[in-house]
Amino acid sequence: MNVDIGIAERSSADPPLLAKTEQAAAGTYEINPLCDSRWEAFINRHPRASVFHSTNWLRGLQRTYKYDPIVVTTCPPSAALTNGLVFCRVKSWLTGWRLVSLPFSDHCEPLVRNATELGDLLVHMKQYVETGKWKYIEIRPISCQPEIRTGLGKAITYSFHRLDVRKSTQELFRSFHKDCVQRKIQRAEREKLHYEEGNSETLLQTFYGLLMITRRRQCLPPQPLSWFRGLVGAFGEDLKIRVATKNDLPIASILTLAHARSMVYKYGCSDARFHKFGGMAFLLWKAIQEAKDKGCEEFEMGRSDSDNPGLVSFKEHWGTVGTKLSYWTYPHQPADTSSALQKAILRRIIPLAPDFALKAAGNLLYGHTG
Repeated sequence: MNVDIGIAERSSADPPLLAKTEQAAAGTYEINPLCDSRWEAFINRHPRASVFHSTNWLRGLQRTYKYDPIVVTTCPPSAALTNGLVFCRVKSWLTGWRLVSLPFSDHCEPLVRNATELGDLLVHMKQYVETGKWKYIEIRPISCQPEIRTGLGKAITYSFHRLDVRKSTQELFRSFHKDCVQRKIQRAEREKLHYEEGNSETLLQTFYGLLMITRRRQCLPPQPLSWFRGLVGAFGEDLKIRVATKNDLPIASILTLAHARSMVYKYGCSDARFHKFGGMAFLLWKAIQEAKDKGCEEFEMGRSDSDNPGLVSFKEHWGTVGTKLSYWTYPHQPADTSSALQKAILRRIIPLAPDFALKAAGNLLYGHTG
């Protein structure tokens, strides 16, 4: 597959770019992270790089949604990278053209040495908006925030949970909530749930069947099957689908991604009729144990909406440490006040919609929402 982001081959309809791979402005440069080998080498050695910085994740985004990645840095082409801020170009006729760091990613830490360096890179990226054709830029940092001079404003804040897996297996298990986690794992073991893992097409289809059930229950369309196929193709053995079955019937499944010192629980789905058997707890415990065995330092359980206290509590029951995760935009994009109405409409429509209609809606909409 051609992964060139096409800086030199643009249609006349595209918004003007500020630069090619060479110097973009005084002290700033733009590179294609899928073509420039320095990016992979940089994130492999950077202590704050995550799975969302990886070329695997960027390839998955490009293959499925046609989002072209770009990295802005202060390092010239002849030098090794010491900083970088990665974005994807999201070109949507429905939601506008914008630069997001990064679409469908829980977080994406700017890989910079200090606030001044981040400010310089953001000031450069703001010029895209000032051309008048890009709607906004967005960053999703975990531990830093932009300087006032950048003009970025806080758009929305989530809860973000991580589990330290450097403890012993016994310590980890004892840190779990006795009723909400420990007993569910023990129930799953008594029920002798069957466990299977891998990234085969068969497991993917099983996972997707449960995802359809779960998204309908949540009154949301499912992500495109092509997105998960793209991730499998990009990540290979670093992506794992885990499935729990009871009497040959799939009851729960999760999808995890591994990168460096971290394992990420990215997607989960289940059949609510069988929640009493503890399938989700069983699968998460299997994944946590594998993360520990692989030498990972943390197991990420992802972000949670501030208006979903049940999900926050679920993650806290696993002994995780929760922090606030804020997304920042320029110009400032306040939280969508129409979301409550949209959710109410979806709650009426989705339970009645046939599977093919939900799949079609997911295929149509997700590329516009990254």
